[in-house]
Amino acid sequence: METSASSPARPESPRSRAAFLMLTLVTGALNAISFLALGGVFVSVMTANLALVGIAVGGSDVELAGNSAVALAGYIAGVLLGARYCERCARGNRSGVRALLFGELLLLCGVLAGWLVVDGRPAAPLRTVLLGAAALAMGCQSATIRATAPGVSTTYMTGLLTTLLTDVLARRRTDWSRAALVAAIPVGAALGALVVVTARAAAPLLPVALLTTVLLLRAGAPGRPDR
Repeated sequence: METSASSPARPESPRSRAAFLMLTLVTGALNAISFLALGGVFVSVMTANLALVGIAVGGSDVELAGNSAVALAGYIAGVLLGARYCERCARGNRSGVRALLFGELLLLCGVLAGWLVVDGRPAAPLRTVLLGAAALAMGCQSATIRATAPGVSTTYMTGLLTTLLTDVLARRRTDWSRAALVAAIPVGAALGALVVVTARAAAPLLPVALLTTVLLLRAGAPGRPDR
């Protein structure tokens, strides 16, 4: 979750905080899997991918440039589609969060299915498809969360980390729930790297399981059915 200093957006309940935390773990795990096994790029950290494009161009690395471009395109498409759907839902006075998270789950299940077919070692054409689908899922997640809670993100932590450090310097009270979200990125990445090393053939099952848990948490939350 990434929050502006002027208007912090906080989860409304312990259940919501758990859902945000799990989504951030999904991000960390999927980034680790994509970096280690889908071409050395990230599926949610677009600043890093833009830098990788420059590195690839400077070093004449065509494969890295192509992988970075696929991740960027997938993420952008996910953000645009997710934001457009959220706008349509808002006009109808309803939330599309559950539908979008379920769509993200379907994308990650597709990644898992393609991964299992080749025993976790996709060749270049399939690797490109899986990378694009994973980035599309992350873009959709980012747009969904930002539309639901403006100023919040579960897919990148630069702004939140800056806010936390600024608060420490100003001796303000530390928001431990936000600090936990920052920590969830390396924890999720460590889990993702661990499954790639120890259970590579089923590695994408980890983010699928985490996202399924999020949907179960939301299904048990009080309030409107689609919130």
